[in-house]
Amino acid sequence: MRLVAGRGQTPLAAHSRDADPGHGGQEAFDAFGILLGFQGTAIHDGWAPYRKYDCRHGLCNAHHLRELMLVHEQYGQRWAKNRIDLLVAVNRDVADGPLSDDRMAQINADYTAILAKGDTIHPIKKRKDGTAHRGQSTPINLLRRLREYCEDVLRFLSDPEVPFTNNIAEQAVRMPKVKQKISGCFRTFDGAAAFCTIRSYLETLRKQGVDLLHALVQSFQGETPQPTIG
Repeated sequence: MRLVAGRGQTPLAAHSRDADPGHGGQEAFDAFGILLGFQGTAIHDGWAPYRKYDCRHGLCNAHHLRELMLVHEQYGQRWAKNRIDLLVAVNRDVADGPLSDDRMAQINADYTAILAKGDTIHPIKKRKDGTAHRGQSTPINLLRRLREYCEDVLRFLSDPEVPFTNNIAEQAVRMPKVKQKISGCFRTFDGAAAFCTIRSYLETLRKQGVDLLHALVQSFQGETPQPTIG
């Protein structure tokens, strides 16, 4: 099951693993059809298949805050707490309006300095030939992602349309997950597809301020309200 949540729409689709045995990542999104031609900014958790789509990317900082809290509490790393404080502070700052060039420069300097502190504590583990081991610790993997995708982490600072998190997607997927937890599974693919169609329709109408009970009554009367598309 895959969804793409926006401020006014929430398309949700089912994908059969039988159609792509052993897969379910990019194949599912390709079948979904939305991200193939998407030209906006996709906010996500950094899952590798998203990177194969030719659009701008932004990383969800709610995920980063959770991971940084883990590193701070489990590994006792002060740099992780400093990183949390920086993210929270700049998110508060940008809510008050566009940031000045000086403030942006200071943020980037602080960002780099915090990562440098983390690097001194958690150097990348290398083989004798100097290449990095595939398996690295949680702090090292987090540091590497924050460095390699710095622009995506801070995308919300330069673009007011980009949110700090992808919480609207997390909220939209909650009901399907509850359904799966209660039922265990869908008996048929057609049943899963029908559920996705209904959820997409109702969640989109809700975002557009439509009374859902009234919409359902009209639908059963043959006068189905149509959501705004585009």
